[in-house]
Formats: sequence, structure tokens, C-alpha cells
Amino acid sequence: MSTQVYEEVREALHEGRPVVALESTIIAHGLPRPRNLAVAGELEALVRAGGAVPATIAVIDGVAHVGLDERGLARIAEDPAVRKLGHRDLAPALATGATGATTVSATAWLADAAGIRVFATGGLGGVHRQWTETQDESADLRLLSRVGVTVVCAGVKSILDVPATLQRLETLGVTVVGYGTEHFPGFYLASSGEPVDWTLRTPEDVARVIRAQDALGGPRGAMIVANPVPVAEQLDPELHDRILAQGLAAAKEKGITGQAVTPFLLEYLMVHTDGASLEANLAAVRGNVDLGARIASAYAGA
Repeated sequence: MSTQVYEEVREALHEGRPVVALESTIIAHGLPRPRNLAVAGELEALVRAGGAVPATIAVIDGVAHVGLDERGLARIAEDPAVRKLGHRDLAPALATGATGATTVSATAWLADAAGIRVFATGGLGGVHRQWTETQDESADLRLLSRVGVTVVCAGVKSILDVPATLQRLETLGVTVVGYGTEHFPGFYLASSGEPVDWTLRTPEDVARVIRAQDALGGPRGAMIVANPVPVAEQLDPELHDRILAQGLAAAKEKGITGQAVTPFLLEYLMVHTDGASLEANLAAVRGNVDLGARIASAYAGA
């Protein structure tokens, strides 16, 4: 594979120092310009403040980069031709010299290949509503059953079928723990209302579980650390439910189906909450990145 590990990241991994992987889709496709580049720098600074080295992952001109310099971050943030790459897209992107931002699945794949154990992101993909009709689920789920990374996230996007997603993760053997909560987070919301089987309360607790996974060996699989957005920074639950219901009705009326549903609903929420959903998303990402750095530091013994 044509992969370039940024020198700072390579040295940290070689020396056993903590590293946190970051996805690049939020930079290229999740935020408006020029705020996206500022947020990219902010997230890397949060990782450093937590004692770890950031490794933002992307594909540039057919080369997979594990860690980006300032020029690379700017390219991903500012180039309108940047594609969105899941793990299934990596081989075509490398072979054709494409440039793309990595989703959760592609980021987790490349992080795992580089030996990075902790990955912080916003929210996972999952099982879509009306799955029995569409058979539509995110590639994130199956991929996470095949990589040995710890993914710190705010649950799955609340526009999805959360109970079905949790059932699917159980079937795939992906460990799910709540961080400081007995309920699975709802991305924009601090709680989806769905219970979790395990609750951990400190980065050291999470690090001990990662080490136990190491000791067990056997089948590989990710661990999801579900870290809720602070209640004070969540999207108002009543507003969330009302606008989401309206968005689902609008999607049905317009005949929007399949992969087009998620971006439509996310945009609908952002517009009809006057940007409040975006701010809740960013609050969740910041919290996850901060926690990811502390987990990586605890795991490395820093």
C-alpha cells in the first residue's frame, strides 16, 4: 500500500508514545470553509494538550497519509474536488492518484495498519431506519469488527436506528462501553435512551480494557468508547425530535432514499436548527478528541 506516515507520528509510534488518529471527512465535507481549517488545527491542538501526537488521516494524490502537515491539512480543507473515501474506496483512490478525505471506516483501517490504537471522531454510521426495506447500513460497522482500534465517539448519528445499530454491533463482536454514562449517547444528544452493558469512568479504566484485549488475543475487533456530549452543549431534545420528524417527512415527500438520506437529514437539521446541530456536533467532537488523547496517554503509560 502506498502509505506515508508523517515523521512525528512515526517517531512517536516507534518510541511507544501516545498517538490519536483523526478523520478528515469532517474537515472536507462536514464544516463550511474557512471554519473547517481552523477546526482541524483546533482538534490537533487538543490532542497535543492531552499529551498525545495527532495523526489526521487522508489520501492525497494517491498516497495515504497517516498524519498531515499544515500544507496537507490546507489541501484537504480548501480543495473542492476532495472526495469522500470509505475503506472500500482506498484501493481505487491509491491506484488512480485521487485525493480524498477518510470516513470512519477508512480512517480506522489506515490507523490500524499503522499501529495506532486510539481514534477519536464525532459519531459513527450505523443501521438506517427502514432497514428491513432498504438493507442500508454503514460500512463502519463491519469494518470495526476487523480492526484493533479504540474509537472514541458520541454514539451514532441520531438520524439512524440506534437500537438496531447496537444489536448489529453485538452480532459483529464489537465491544461497546459508555464513558461515564449508563446510556448510549445520541450524537447531538447526551443520551439515546438505550442502555449500555458496561460503563467506564476514567481514561485509566479504558486503558486497562485495551490491555486486556491485548492479553486475550483471539479475534480482532474495535472497542467503541461512547462519550456523551455535555448536557449543557447538546441540541435541545425537543427541538431535535421535532426537526428530525420534519426532515424524515420531507425526505419521504421528495423521494430521497439510500445513501442520499443521511446528508439530506444532516443538512436539514443544521438549517432548521439555525446551526445549533452543528455546534452540538463540534462540542461532541472536541470532547471526544480530548478524551481520546487522555486514553492514548494512559495506555502508553504517560
